[in-house]
Amino acid sequence: MTNSNTTIKIKAIARHHGLFITLSGVVALIILVGFGHYYWHQARFVLMFMVLTCLVTIFIGLLKQAEPNHSLILAPETLTFHHRHGLWQLCWQQIRSIHSVTNTVGIERQELNYVGIKLMSLDVIASSISLRLANRMIHEQKPLIQYCIHQQLITIEQGVLNFEPYMLTSGEVIKGPLAGFLHHCDILHQALGAHLFISASNLNGSIDDFVFLARNYLTNAKQSPVSS
Repeated sequence: MTNSNTTIKIKAIARHHGLFITLSGVVALIILVGFGHYYWHQARFVLMFMVLTCLVTIFIGLLKQAEPNHSLILAPETLTFHHRHGLWQLCWQQIRSIHSVTNTVGIERQELNYVGIKLMSLDVIASSISLRLANRMIHEQKPLIQYCIHQQLITIEQGVLNFEPYMLTSGEVIKGPLAGFLHHCDILHQALGAHLFISASNLNGSIDDFVFLARNYLTNAKQSPVSS
């Protein structure tokens, strides 16, 4: 069992080989420029296609490089999610459960390629997520929303973007993109039993391995006395 008194940093699969892909595209482009100097008239269209391929390769590599060095950091007291648009951070005590996201259709159990996090209260994420990330998550949650609509877990009306003010249990009223994100969290919780979702592309291994690891931290944190 992993020692949950240590800090583990997870590098997302989405960032893997970013530098290699970028350099490969740059080297190939340089070689093509050399060939083009001598064979442009004989193979103009082929060279143009290959140059475009190199540019796309470089672009993909740069996108990978733009991803955070570590997508998830599991520390004894906190779980932190890093995204190129911001981050959220939660204390383990604020998390009720962590599980792989599944749905049963008839007798078939479908795995949705996400880790689901159920919170003690949705209020905690309102002050723990950056506004840019909350706005981005509204759009990145669309595949989940569409899946829920298709499986009739929610209605089409529930799946529509909702930017109405959101009232926390504390009585505070949240407005703007953060309110829209909280409404989506509520709807997805009703449908799939989790408030936050981490895509498998943000992990460096299987979903089950991450869930097992995170549950060790969660269990240890709940068994430890809360520091005053």
